[in-house]
Amino acid sequence: MAGTTTAGSWKSKAPATPGRRAGSPPGGTPRQRVSPDGALPGGPGAAPAPAGPANRWTVLLVLCVSLLFVALDSTVLHVAIPALTEALRPGPVQLLWIVDAYPLAAASLLILFGTLGDRVGRRRVLLLGYALFAVASAVASMASDASVLIGARALLGAGGAMIMPATLSIVRQVFPDRRERALAIGLWSAVAAVGAAVGPVLGGFMVQHYWWGSVFLINIPLMAAIWPLARWLVPESTGDRDGPWDLLGAAMAGLGILGAIVGIKRLGAGASPLDPPTLVSLVVGVALLVLFVRRQRRLKHPLIDMSMFSRPAFSTSVGCIVVAMLALVGLELIAVQYLQLVLGLHPMQTGLRMLPLTFAAMAAGLLGSKVLHRVGPRLMVVTGFTLTASAVLALTVMGEHDRPLLLTAAFVLLGFGLETTLFGAYESMLSECPAGQAGGAAAIGETAYQLGAGLGIALLGSVMNAFYAPGVRHLPGVPRADSRGAGHSLGEAYDLSHQLGGRPGAVLRDAARQSFVHGLHVTLVVSAVLLLLGAAAALRLPRAFDGSADPHAIACGGTSEPGTEATEPAGPTGSAEPTDEAATGSGAEAARVGAQAEGRVGAKSRV
Repeated sequence: MAGTTTAGSWKSKAPATPGRRAGSPPGGTPRQRVSPDGALPGGPGAAPAPAGPANRWTVLLVLCVSLLFVALDSTVLHVAIPALTEALRPGPVQLLWIVDAYPLAAASLLILFGTLGDRVGRRRVLLLGYALFAVASAVASMASDASVLIGARALLGAGGAMIMPATLSIVRQVFPDRRERALAIGLWSAVAAVGAAVGPVLGGFMVQHYWWGSVFLINIPLMAAIWPLARWLVPESTGDRDGPWDLLGAAMAGLGILGAIVGIKRLGAGASPLDPPTLVSLVVGVALLVLFVRRQRRLKHPLIDMSMFSRPAFSTSVGCIVVAMLALVGLELIAVQYLQLVLGLHPMQTGLRMLPLTFAAMAAGLLGSKVLHRVGPRLMVVTGFTLTASAVLALTVMGEHDRPLLLTAAFVLLGFGLETTLFGAYESMLSECPAGQAGGAAAIGETAYQLGAGLGIALLGSVMNAFYAPGVRHLPGVPRADSRGAGHSLGEAYDLSHQLGGRPGAVLRDAARQSFVHGLHVTLVVSAVLLLLGAAAALRLPRAFDGSADPHAIACGGTSEPGTEATEPAGPTGSAEPTDEAATGSGAEAARVGAQAEGRVGAKSRV
């Protein structure tokens, strides 16, 4: 087929025609494969490419499978907690770190590895992430005590931090046309939703038929299969390599994010803001992040170009991701408690009740591209926030009795609205950033995702506790110590009511249920207000969708090959270089073409 490529060269069966260089795709813009130093293929400094053709949709498939592993591991451990607790006997603090080590390590290392990919190569960081993920999975599956498992989970988080921004930044590179990129991001986000939903189901199957460590062991053969495919098919790309990589800045960002998220998580767990560990974590984390921003503004070659945040579309998109995740994670946590403790559903029934939310999110991801084309980023994100707020307010009708149809409808609306919001925000953020900063921008988006999740648990959890605890105080016949203990959580209130028994136990149980439902309603209203504020902020996004192609992205699928770095804009004749026909024209035309060629040589590539 004309335009089909092989490694290191163009090959075409179509003969050369006027206005088109031999070997370039007929009727389209020829693509120049450019090495990082600006040399053309075969010239001095040209980097070797893998020996296989790479269609952009095949590349997307590999990237989506990569993301699936990371999303699976974020939830697959949840159902294995009882089994590993029985096997390893971890203490309460160790159990908390077993769960939190993965997301904390991932969140704190996203900027480090995202910007490193821009410098040394995004595919290279992706492949290193695969290897680290496989090694950490093997260690976790064979862990003999809690400390080893915590360390392995942290290594898994580091591998995930290599994989997540790499997949998104490569999507940004290999889809130069924004319309196709929107569809690719929709598929990418739908896969993330599938992974999070399938994780508990797959984990439950493995634990039931094998042992708790098998939930990690399944990663090894999958990584062994995906590594050579990615090495063969995924194109390598880098951003601006000028200047040294700011290792100190990367460390400041990582430690700052880690401190901030640890402090936020402690607040969400009910710790006082003046509690020394909480206060120190927050103060140190925020201080390091402030110093990181100031450092990046001073550096000639920063890790992250902070001027991106001066663009309304970019900064607004990042803020929308934070608000959307704040609502999603906080509401999911409270919804699980409501379904199990108030309605009395079993864990499997609870998971089934939550599935409509996941399926709706998948549908929104798949439809997101078409919606974005029709209505534009502004209306799409505003509509997503508004739908989500409507769903949240509808849930306030829920009380102490089950209403399955209302609950299902609200979850469908909630999932569709939130994924619509996240899709529009991610797409706008990536399209607004320069191609050379794709890794850093993807890391910023994923960090906003993690920060929003932590803030959601802390903020909405605090609101819930503030309106729940007063309802179980000063109950007739209930000892003051038991009332104070019941104010910690609904689960603890049930345990204490069972110990008390008789009339006092029944009084405590009923009061706790009613107080929890009241706190849930207040929390839902607060969440709806935040979502509507997000909708108002989204009015700063562009009104219309600009579907123009990115001239700096990699073109795959018949127009380039793995190893491409940039595309070359075509001149008026459709050629990337002056042709013989153009050169033999009039003197003025020859001078014009020659000047264009000289300009291109000075800008990026050498013709």
